[in-house]
Amino acid sequence: MITTSVRDNLEAIDQAIDLLSEITAGHYTQRVPVCFNSAAGGHMRHVIEHYLSFLQGLETGEVDYESRPRDPLMENDPGYAAGRLTAIKQRLVEFAVENADRPLRVRVETAPEGESAPWSKSTALRELEFLLSHTVHHYALIAVVCRLAGHAPLPEFGMAPSTLRYLKMQNSAACAR
Repeated sequence: MITTSVRDNLEAIDQAIDLLSEITAGHYTQRVPVCFNSAAGGHMRHVIEHYLSFLQGLETGEVDYESRPRDPLMENDPGYAAGRLTAIKQRLVEFAVENADRPLRVRVETAPEGESAPWSKSTALRELEFLLSHTVHHYALIAVVCRLAGHAPLPEFGMAPSTLRYLKMQNSAACAR
């Protein structure tokens, strides 16, 4: 059974795959000075690598979101990034039939400089909720960067699934009047 958390993450990943299928490499890699000189590709790589860290953590029992390869190919090639997201989707579908309450240890990112980061207790389901929130946050930034770089993603790109459901419900209610 696919939980709401898995379904919402899959829908978010589909949004990215759709964007990556239509964006040019030039728009994907164009740095926008007013947005901290970031590019859509950098944000997308960051999102993808968080999902990969989570999936690796499912295997090891420990998730370390800071220990990422920062793969420049994901940042520069929208087709490659889309392929990675497609593979992540498949792994999340496989995960959906497994135990979402599986305990995980997650490396805390708030350790003082020079000290090793402690580990915190979590569950796979809680981390999926974090990933969704993290992904939507970066998608909103990607949408702004894309628009400033001259590429307009779909209006719903970067909106939380709960917001999209609410808007759909409001639209249905308005049509019923």
